[in-house]
Amino acid sequence: MTRGNQRETDRLKAQKKAAANKAKPKESKTSLAKRKESDAEALKAKQKRKEEEKAAGAGAGAAGK
Repeated sequence: MTRGNQRETDRLKAQKKAAANKAKPKESKTSLAKRKESDAEALKAKQKRKEEEKAAGAGAGAAGK
């Protein structure tokens, strides 16, 4: 009956996992909005930096010819 035993151990493991997930506090709407805003700003800064590097690389390549 190893199969029945496996079901039982899987069931216990799933219960522990579900209990651990319930213990985590959910993020409030205000903190979620702040995090999304800061992530968007970081992404914009990263994109701007990439564009500048690309422009600098293209300019250096054209100047070398």
